[in-house]
Amino acid sequence: MAPRTAANAARRGGLAGKTPVARKSPQQTRSPGGGGSSTSGAANRTPSRSSRGGKTMPAGLQRSAAAQNRRRPSGYKALQEIRQFQKSTDLLIAKLPFARVVREIAQDYVGDYTHSGTPTGLRWQSSAILALQEASEAFLVHLFEDTNLCALHAKRVTIMQRDIQLARRIRGQWGGLG
Repeated sequence: MAPRTAANAARRGGLAGKTPVARKSPQQTRSPGGGGSSTSGAANRTPSRSSRGGKTMPAGLQRSAAAQNRRRPSGYKALQEIRQFQKSTDLLIAKLPFARVVREIAQDYVGDYTHSGTPTGLRWQSSAILALQEASEAFLVHLFEDTNLCALHAKRVTIMQRDIQLARRIRGQWGGLG
């Protein structure tokens, strides 16, 4: 569709006998001096964003016009994060929330009372929770690697629940642990 201009509108008969009126933007109608009209056009102009008020950028920070307009490709940030996580050996799940979940699950299995009738809570060594967290994260990372392969096999880049289910089914009864 052609852009709407006065010539196109007149050709179609949309402005039958009317002369087009140029509309002013709010920046053009207001004057920075407070409403008085000025004869000098240069006095009313605001400096452009590229103008630095006569200051020049240091030589190391100057970029060409092509470099300023260059955008990073989509997915660049995700790839940066992947590289960062692959280089590090840190745990990916926060320690305290993981410890709370472990204690909650264990409490469901043990119960609140022992045979003597006194309430007890399980006590955990920090090294035991750390070992569980290491094993859990290794299991999940391996599962997501297999899930990603299933998604790529289906010619997709987005993993889905069915990819996780297929990866677990292919692994068998022990889930890649045996």
